[in-house]
Amino acid sequence: MDATEQSLRQSLSEKSSSVEAQGNAVRALKASRAAKPDIDAAIELLNKLKLEKSAVEKELQSTISGSGNGSLNREAFRKAVVNTLERRLFYIPSFKIYSGVAGLFDYGPPGCAIKSNVLSFWRQHFILEENMLEVDCPCVTPEVVLKASGHVDKFTDLMVKDEKTGTCYRADHLLKDYCTEKLEKDLTISADKAAELKDVLAVMEDFSPEQLGAKIKEYGITAPDTKNPLSDPYPFNLMFQTSIGPSGLIPGYMRPETAQGIFVNFKDLYYYNGRKLPFAAAQIGQAFRNEISPRQGLLRVREFTLAEIEHFVDPENKSHPKFPDVAKLEFLMFPREEQMSGQSAKKLCLGEAVATGTVNNETLGYFIGRVYLFLTRLGIDKERLRFRQHLANEMAHYAADCWDAEIESSYGWIECVGIADRSAYDLRAHSDKSGVPLVAEEKFAEPKEVEKLVITPVKKELGLAFKGNQKNVVESLEAMNEEEAMEMKATLESKGEVEFFVCTLKKNVTIKKNMVSISKEKKKEHQRVFTPSVIEPSFGIGRIIYCLYEHCFSTRPSKAGDEQLNVFRFPPLVAPIKCTVFPLVQNQQFEEAAKVISKELASVGISHKIDITGTSIGKRYARTDELGVPFAITVDSETSVTIRERDSKDQIRVSLKEAASVVSSVAEGKMTWQDVWASFPHHSSAALDE
Repeated sequence: MDATEQSLRQSLSEKSSSVEAQGNAVRALKASRAAKPDIDAAIELLNKLKLEKSAVEKELQSTISGSGNGSLNREAFRKAVVNTLERRLFYIPSFKIYSGVAGLFDYGPPGCAIKSNVLSFWRQHFILEENMLEVDCPCVTPEVVLKASGHVDKFTDLMVKDEKTGTCYRADHLLKDYCTEKLEKDLTISADKAAELKDVLAVMEDFSPEQLGAKIKEYGITAPDTKNPLSDPYPFNLMFQTSIGPSGLIPGYMRPETAQGIFVNFKDLYYYNGRKLPFAAAQIGQAFRNEISPRQGLLRVREFTLAEIEHFVDPENKSHPKFPDVAKLEFLMFPREEQMSGQSAKKLCLGEAVATGTVNNETLGYFIGRVYLFLTRLGIDKERLRFRQHLANEMAHYAADCWDAEIESSYGWIECVGIADRSAYDLRAHSDKSGVPLVAEEKFAEPKEVEKLVITPVKKELGLAFKGNQKNVVESLEAMNEEEAMEMKATLESKGEVEFFVCTLKKNVTIKKNMVSISKEKKKEHQRVFTPSVIEPSFGIGRIIYCLYEHCFSTRPSKAGDEQLNVFRFPPLVAPIKCTVFPLVQNQQFEEAAKVISKELASVGISHKIDITGTSIGKRYARTDELGVPFAITVDSETSVTIRERDSKDQIRVSLKEAASVVSSVAEGKMTWQDVWASFPHHSSAALDE
């Protein structure tokens, strides 16, 4: 816990005790009919102590809230953003006229345009600039594929039910909400209790169902809506199940991610790429998760768009030729050591982070840098973007390293992009299940004599000893590196048995000499055959877009100062409409000129809208500012027009013929507004603006 918060909680506890004791003293004096001056003096001291307690409470609340930007302020800000988004049809609840369904949303016209622009830039930034192979695979996936990947058995969240109504809740969310509310709103809890709650928040992702249930009971957490008791937590698979074909004999699921479609196509993609590594495949598509209790708007939904990259690389060489391009970037990083010691994220140089081993390898580091550039170009505030390394208890046993790009919003820090080195797990899993080797080759110029480690589990003996857990033990044995295997061999030869930790079972098992054969064999090889590792950046597009909405939202006073006007300060790159065209007044010549400009804007691919309503120009500006339109062309003569920039409200005057090309140059990033401002005559906005 923060030292200041701990000190203030301790001080508040002492002040509360003093107030209580002095209150008892006042009551005792009154009961004993003490002299009035004594009672008055005691009351004066009590009031003084209450004021001191109140001051400490305010200071503590300010500390908890982050210098006054507390949960109430965050909620008010969020409400303003969401109200604007829904009113202007960026997105709305799906099936609204039938009361909607939680976790499903429709994107309206401006929302669709922003999503399209984000995905278009994603394609340019990653697929085109990195020469990736794009695929498009079905949303419906046969069960056998997701069985191999582990989703059928392990893609679960822990759920609890209201024991009387049957309403379902996600267990960890209830515990998280309880701890967060206590820490933010209950100033009476002791420093020790606050430290305990913070510790629970830090480690709860690693809780077993039993541990989670015990905490829910310990804290007396009940159903939020009814206050009824809750069931014990139990796993709920998040995939939507279906059947393929009319017979119903082929079970399937709506895919929970797009990655598996790439993995199962690895062999064909490898051949398409000329049997060369490294290469990357990418896919943009819908994914589906049957969330237990969807909330937080676009941040936790049941159908969403993912953009995923699978970069296949030789596990013995994870360098990247373009890493120097991003090595000098500095941004907020949150390595696991800082998290464990209670520190905050700090700015690190990416090159140094890779050189010191904080980031596992250059390829992983390169994608972290590219993700940073992508998000900040979209309009994400770089001061509210951090890259957090997964703690040991968050990482899968096979992962080499994992980082999340987290964006701060009114809901806190939100994971929007996961960047993981998944080793060779996925390709091996599908190779084992399908019987098709998903491997790559490295041909040698001259044959090499190599000493190969051969681990041969004796499945019959392992089956007798471990029954249903045989597969887990076999996989762990086969996954041993050379050092582990030779150490096991020596122990088995000297003692006849050895204790062996199986990650997927999370426990030690006893391996006997007759259960595994470990040896080294010398062979001459003309090529090396291996299973590639995969670096996977996975982007939650809806989450990125929602955080972008918050980061770009602001208000400013109207010209009269009698109201606050909403503004979305989207960069032109993602703005839903790049430009509006306004005839200053309803005049046929001006309207004809507006149509000419509109035609020219359309011919250069600039999205725009003509507004020929009789509304005042100031109100038209305000309407388009609220949609995030960066530029407005006002036709106020037959030969020239003004172009207004949304954020500064500055205006320039250009000829009618130049208008479309100027807007196009700025909207496409060929020029900045500063360049344009320096090149054309300025125009006073006082008469036209809000």
